[in-house]
Amino acid sequence: MTPANTISPKVTTAHQAKLAYVYIRQSSLSQVTRHGESTELQYRLAERAGALGWPLERIKVIDDDLGKSAASSEQRWGFQQLLAEIGLAQVGLVLSWDASRLARNNSDWHHLIELCSMFGVLIADGEQLYDPLQYHDRLLLGLSGMMSEAELHQLKLRLQAGERQKAERGELRLPLPAGLERQRDGRVILNPDEEIQARIRLVFAKFDELGSARAVMRYLVQHDLRLPTRPLQGAAPHPIVWQIASDGQVLEVLHNPAYAGAYTYGRSTRDPSRRRAGHPASGIHQRPLDHWPVCLQDHYPAYISWAQYLRNQQRLRDNQNRYQDTHRGVPRQGQALLQGIVLCGRCGARMRLRYSGPHGQYPAYTCRDAHHRHHLPACQQTRAIALDEAVQEQLLAALAPDKVALAMAALKELDQETETLKRHWQLRLERGRYDAERAERQFHNVEPENRLVARQLESQWEQKLRAVEELEHAYQRWLDQQSFALSDDDRQTILAVGSDLPTVWYASTTTAADRKHLVRLVIDSVIIDAKRERGYLWYQINWQTGATSEHRLRRQVMRLAEHPYREALQHRLQELSDEQKMDAEIAAMLNAEGFLTARAQPFTGQNVWRLCQLWQLASSKEAGKYPNPPRWRDGTYSISGAADRIGVTHGTVYKWVRQGRIQGQQPTKGAPWKIPLTDSEVLSLRDYAKRVRRVKRSIEEAS
Repeated sequence: MTPANTISPKVTTAHQAKLAYVYIRQSSLSQVTRHGESTELQYRLAERAGALGWPLERIKVIDDDLGKSAASSEQRWGFQQLLAEIGLAQVGLVLSWDASRLARNNSDWHHLIELCSMFGVLIADGEQLYDPLQYHDRLLLGLSGMMSEAELHQLKLRLQAGERQKAERGELRLPLPAGLERQRDGRVILNPDEEIQARIRLVFAKFDELGSARAVMRYLVQHDLRLPTRPLQGAAPHPIVWQIASDGQVLEVLHNPAYAGAYTYGRSTRDPSRRRAGHPASGIHQRPLDHWPVCLQDHYPAYISWAQYLRNQQRLRDNQNRYQDTHRGVPRQGQALLQGIVLCGRCGARMRLRYSGPHGQYPAYTCRDAHHRHHLPACQQTRAIALDEAVQEQLLAALAPDKVALAMAALKELDQETETLKRHWQLRLERGRYDAERAERQFHNVEPENRLVARQLESQWEQKLRAVEELEHAYQRWLDQQSFALSDDDRQTILAVGSDLPTVWYASTTTAADRKHLVRLVIDSVIIDAKRERGYLWYQINWQTGATSEHRLRRQVMRLAEHPYREALQHRLQELSDEQKMDAEIAAMLNAEGFLTARAQPFTGQNVWRLCQLWQLASSKEAGKYPNPPRWRDGTYSISGAADRIGVTHGTVYKWVRQGRIQGQQPTKGAPWKIPLTDSEVLSLRDYAKRVRRVKRSIEEAS
C-alpha cells in the first residue's frame, strides 16, 4: 500500500481511516493535583496525533483513569474501553507518553500488543512510532513493558523499605482507633472524651465476663449502647462516628493491639491466589502474631495489658467451633452440657457432638478423629445425658461450700452492673446536652438579619433539643425498670436464692448456654474412656484449680457380654434356679439385690427366662407365658419334651402323670413338671401307647 504521507512510512491510509486514541493516566489524585505539568504534557499528545496525519475530529482522548494505578487493569475503565475499541477494529493509533502510562504489568501490556497486532493498530509514545506487526518494533515494545514493570517493582521496594525502617522506630504515622487520639506534637493519648473511654473499657470488661464477641454485641444492643468508630474515609482528620454495635465492630476493638499499647506494622498482607475477580480489596489475610514485622509494646497508652490482649486472642480462637487442638467453641444453646470440653481418653482428641432421635433429643459424644485423619475405626462414643448428669452433680457438690460467697458475689456484681449502666446513661445525657448548647450558641452568634443561615441553625437547635428530650425520657424509663437501692428484704431474698444453687441451676430462666458458661468457669476439661472397664464409663474431671478427680459411671450396654456383673449375675441366677424359684420371683429378688439388665433396667420374668435359655438353666416360668425347654439342665424332661420323646400328645403325658404311670415332680403349683425318664421306660411307654392305639382301632372297626 502506498504511504499516505512522508512523516512515517508505517502510517497508512488504513490506519488513518480509523480513530486515534490518546490514553492519559496519573497514578494518584495527588499527582493529578500537584503535578499538573505532567498531565498537560500527556494531553498535548493529541497534537502529535495530528502531526501523524489524523484530523482533530478523529482524535479521541481517554482520561477516565486519572488517579488510578496501572499495576492492574481492574477498576481502570478507561483502559478496558481502549481494549474494547481495539477489538471492534475502530482504532488505528494508540498514543501514550510511555509504556508505564498504559500498563505496569506484563500481562496487560502484552495483551494490548497482541490485540494491536491482530487488528493492525500502531502504538506511539512521546518519541517513537511502533508497528506491532514488525518483529523489531514488537521486541522494543516488549522490552519497554518489562522495564515499566521493573521500574514499578523498584519504586515499591524503595518506598516499602523506607516505610518499614520508619515503622521500626515507631515514627510512621498509622491510623489510630477511636479510643486513641494523636495530638499536634505527634504524641498519642487516650481519647479525652470520657464516654468513648468508658465504652471501650466496657467492651473489654464484658468480653472478660461473657466470653464471646457476639454476647458483647447483644449486650450493647440490648442496652442501646453504641460504639465509637473512626471511618478512614476522606481527608484527615477523621471524625468519630457513633454506630449501632455489630459483631465486626466488637471484634475490631478486641483484635486491635493498639488498645493494648502496642505499635504494630504489617499485620495483614495480600495473597494473589486469594483474590476474586471484580473485588480489588480481596485477597487480604491476617498474619499470625509471631509473623508481624513490627510490634513495639508499651508504645501507646493502653486500655488493657499485653498479657490480657493475648488471653483475649486465645479466647477468640477457642470460640471457633472447630473441635481442633484447643478450640472448644463458644457455649451454645444445645442440650449437651459438656459441649467442647470433652476429650477422648484413648487418643486425646477433642470429641464432637452427634444428635440422634426425634428432634435431636439424644446427644452423644463421639471421637472420630482417627477416622478422619487416618481412615481408622472411630475410638469411642457415649451418650451425653447420663454423663452430663453425673458431672453436674459433681459440680454442684464442689460449689456447695462456697454458695454463700457466690451469692454475695452475685449481689455485688448486680450493684456494679447497675452503676456501670447508670454511668453510661449519664455520659450520653451529658453529650446530648452539650450538642444542644453548642447548637444554641451557634444560633445566637449569627447575625439576626442573616435569615438564610439563622433558619438553618434554628432548625438544628430544635433537633438537638428534641434529641435531648427523647434521651431524658428513655433514661427515666430505664430508671423505673431498675432498683438501685435494694431493700433488706430484697437482699435477703437474693441471698436465699443464690445460696440454693440447685434451684438457680434448674430454673427455667437459666439457659443451656448459662449452664455451660458456669461449667467452664469451674471445669477445664473432662476426659472419658468407655472401653477401660466393662460396663462402666471412666471419666476424669480436670478442674480449673489444677486438681483432678476420677469417677466411673454405670452405662447402658447393648450386649450381655459387656455387662459389668455378668459372672456374678450368672452365678446368682444358677442358685435361684436350683432352688426352683418362679421367673417373676427370681426377677424380684435380683432387683432387690441391686442387679440390673445390660441396659441398666430392672429385671422382669421375661428377662430371667431369656437368660435361663441362654445359659441353659432350669426355668420355673409363669404358666402359659414362655415355652418350656424339651429337657431341663438336670436331665429331666418337661411335658413337651416327654411327649416328643415317647411320641404321644401332651394330654397323654398329663393323663399318665395323674394315673401314676409316669413319675413326675412339680416344685410348686403352676410350676413346670420335671419328668425323669430312662431309655427302658421310654421303650415301655412307647409299646404301651402302641397297644392302646391297636385296641382303639379294633373297637372302631368292630363298631
